[in-house]
Amino acid sequence: QVQLVESGGGLVQAGGSLRLSCAASRTIFSINVMGWYRQAPGKQRELVATITSGTRTNYADSVKGRFTISRDNVNNTVYLQMNSLKPEDTAVYYCKVTTSAVYYWGKGTLVTVSS
Repeated sequence: QVQLVESGGGLVQAGGSLRLSCAASRTIFSINVMGWYRQAPGKQRELVATITSGTRTNYADSVKGRFTISRDNVNNTVYLQMNSLKPEDTAVYYCKVTTSAVYYWGKGTLVTVSS
């Protein structure tokens, strides 16, 4: 069973930066897309950013220009660099890995941005 473990969350002031990481417990084959999602209190989970095996990226409009997604294919790790953080970015951030057959979710890491 593959486990995805997120790290890098925490408390930061508005305008600050954080870098999230998501590592797989073992090698995952045939990865198509790696991505980050978030869920704020009382809201539905939403897409933040995705990156394909061909390194094509996609971002939610709310984070464009502030967040950058990247991946390390050798180590099956996906990153999310978050700059110019805003209080509305406060949420639990989850990573998701999609293969040709299945998908995996991490358990999430909490990001809190204070004003």
